[in-house]
Amino acid sequence: MKTIKNLIDSWILIAEKDLLSAKHELSFSDVVTGTVCFHCQQVAEKYIKAYLVFLGIPFSKTHEIGELITKCESKDNDISALKEETDKLTDYAVEIRYPDDYFEPTIQEAKEAFEIAKKIKEFILNRINLKQRLK
Repeated sequence: MKTIKNLIDSWILIAEKDLLSAKHELSFSDVVTGTVCFHCQQVAEKYIKAYLVFLGIPFSKTHEIGELITKCESKDNDISALKEETDKLTDYAVEIRYPDDYFEPTIQEAKEAFEIAKKIKEFILNRINLKQRLK
């Protein structure tokens, strides 16, 4: 059975692989923007889930970024500042992967998704590290 620290580290490791995939895809001249946006949504989702584990807040399986951030707000209201922006990524979890709701994000949307993913990563890593230093 994984310790809490191991579980947090696992969420972060997988999120980092998604971030690297998005970064690599953005470096190509023929960027597949849907792939970038999907991986950026996954980065945000996994970092937030790592933070929920850190905060000791249970969560169910969901791709809804806003819902996950709402759970975090019960112990860290500062994350609210990122809620609206980060929740933009939610649609990239499912809609861009299936033909019923398929749409192709623009290169600008893909770059914005990448910046949002990096922002939520930085916020959460700073919070985890700050709180661990205070213990």
